[in-house]
Amino acid sequence: MTSTITRSYDSYETAAIVVGNLEGAGIARDDISVIGRDERAKTSNSAEGAGIGAGVGGAAGLLAGIGMLAIPGIGPVVAAGWLAATAAGAVAGAAAGGLVGSFISAGVSEDDAHYYAETVRRGGSVVSVKAPDEHRATVEAIMDGAAPINRDARIAEYRGEGWTRFDEKAAPNSRVADDLARPKLPVD
Repeated sequence: MTSTITRSYDSYETAAIVVGNLEGAGIARDDISVIGRDERAKTSNSAEGAGIGAGVGGAAGLLAGIGMLAIPGIGPVVAAGWLAATAAGAVAGAAAGGLVGSFISAGVSEDDAHYYAETVRRGGSVVSVKAPDEHRATVEAIMDGAAPINRDARIAEYRGEGWTRFDEKAAPNSRVADDLARPKLPVD
């Protein structure tokens, strides 16, 4: 059986390290996805996307094929893997759900999908892996070893600000720099 394991990180750089470590552990590139905000994406074009990936942790592998997307409610992101392809298809086809729908179709609960999309909107990054049961422990150890965002604490923080769910019709978050500077929350 295969499970989708997803974690969010405060920075694209951390997510890139996680992707590199997953590939180094033998996790198939086709089973890994990353999507996130990187300040360089605001001034880069699609051709430069691979340079961002290579410059932040992967001269080869998944990150070498990274591309750019403009996602409603989020703005420009860097993305690679199956989740990026699904999100790009949703954006290009104006499909309902956009990034949230992409997470849900990958097997993520609706509540978690809204959280992950909001995390990207606020400047974070998400790594998602389709892992067979025999690789699950390895994938979780790598992902959890990189200090992912404490989901419950972050959701409480978002809700304290009045957030209830991701709104793809909202303007992209202009406070990305402030969110990136926020201290990391402890892992469960």
